[in-house]
Amino acid sequence: MSGTRSVDEHLADILRSVRPLEPIELHLLDAQGCVLTEDVLVPVSLPPFDNSSMDGYAVRVADVEKAGEDAPAVLEVVGDVAAGAGRPPEVGPGQAARVMTGAPLPPGAEAVVPVEWTDGGAGGGRADAMTAHSADPSGAAGEVRVHRPVAARQYVRGKGSDVRAGSVALEAGTVLGPAQIGLLAAVGCGTVTVRPRPRVVVLSTGSELVRPGAPLGPGQIHDSNSFALTAAARDAGAIAYRVGAVADDAATLRTVIEDQLVRADAIVTSGGVSVGAYDVVKEALTGLEGTVLGGAEPPGDGDGEDGRDGGGEDAGEPAEAAGSAGDTPRPPARVEFRRLAMQPGKPQGFGLVGPDRIPLFALPGNPVSSYVSFELFVRPALRALMGLEPVTRRTVTARLECREPITSPEGKRQFLRGRYEPPAAGEEPGTVHPVGGPGSHLLGSLARADALVVVPERTTEVARGDELEVVLLD
Repeated sequence: MSGTRSVDEHLADILRSVRPLEPIELHLLDAQGCVLTEDVLVPVSLPPFDNSSMDGYAVRVADVEKAGEDAPAVLEVVGDVAAGAGRPPEVGPGQAARVMTGAPLPPGAEAVVPVEWTDGGAGGGRADAMTAHSADPSGAAGEVRVHRPVAARQYVRGKGSDVRAGSVALEAGTVLGPAQIGLLAAVGCGTVTVRPRPRVVVLSTGSELVRPGAPLGPGQIHDSNSFALTAAARDAGAIAYRVGAVADDAATLRTVIEDQLVRADAIVTSGGVSVGAYDVVKEALTGLEGTVLGGAEPPGDGDGEDGRDGGGEDAGEPAEAAGSAGDTPRPPARVEFRRLAMQPGKPQGFGLVGPDRIPLFALPGNPVSSYVSFELFVRPALRALMGLEPVTRRTVTARLECREPITSPEGKRQFLRGRYEPPAAGEEPGTVHPVGGPGSHLLGSLARADALVVVPERTTEVARGDELEVVLLD
């Protein structure tokens, strides 16, 4: 174990060791949450044709320019124009076509009169709606009385009024959410080239751990870390796989990690990194030379599947993991264990393992320590793998609200849990209220927190009114 490092030094080492995953082509739904690596040009204008924005009647402007309540314009209805129907009828002088929202503007028509401005072809007063075609097919013929004039192009959505063919629909670097995927589908893009979501394998270590829902024996506790960290990885945008808790046996742990390499772009462990006699993570991940984790090819390697699954439509091609670029010399496969000048989360491990140099994060076992460590170190690395900026959470300055002064160990950066309240309009800064104590086992207070309150290394006491940096967790 090397000497004490700062939080910033450890994060910088991690970010130097990872690089964005190689782009792959995915179907749209598989690409949700991924980052575009190239501009997407619009192949087909949206909308692809002039269409109606209302249910009503397509008319020529001159035919209704003198229409009024007492003297409606009477027009011959020459047919229906429904969305997705075949060739629409042509509208000549004195004629109208009944048109539905989204249907093409028929030839000869210049505007659309909403059905509420007409008698709906019923011969009476104003209509509230059209009669369903299946109930009364005669509505596509006969006459319609129009009670109000319309201007040219009124209630018409012009071809390309949303996006035009040849323009940029989405720029490289865009994160694909529901709205972006909807746009891509609307302009006819079935696949896109993106950086895939990293696959993250999460496992806890400890013979005392029992799956939630199972009864507890003497000295046992429920495994919370693997669930919290899996959820955190998914929240960060990754595809996360939770592995059951591994007992305190170095050989078993090493075998489990080796087995997971095939489906991992990153591996996160919790527990077993301190100085106890049963801290097996350090034992299992020290001295990796000649092993699969140390970079040796496993027997029969090269014929298996890599396990990447974007959701079912398209598995894509396997993405290269960090450190496997072309002719660039690869870094050694090893894990380094460190002491960091922080609380909670002093013991940390990080390195690259396996033939593909997969990033491995060995986090401490206390629940709050592991979660804080994930937010500070693992989440930025996952965002770097995805090509996202910024990689860190948003930080703000906030005024501390507390009853009594809070002490902090000298020389360590302390991360208190807190609840942040944004400032009122025109005021600065917001406020933050500490939640619970500094203990690294206090899950109840962590669950109520939405921020981490940062106490600098050289500060030994903070009091009400002090302004501190706050990391926002939402």
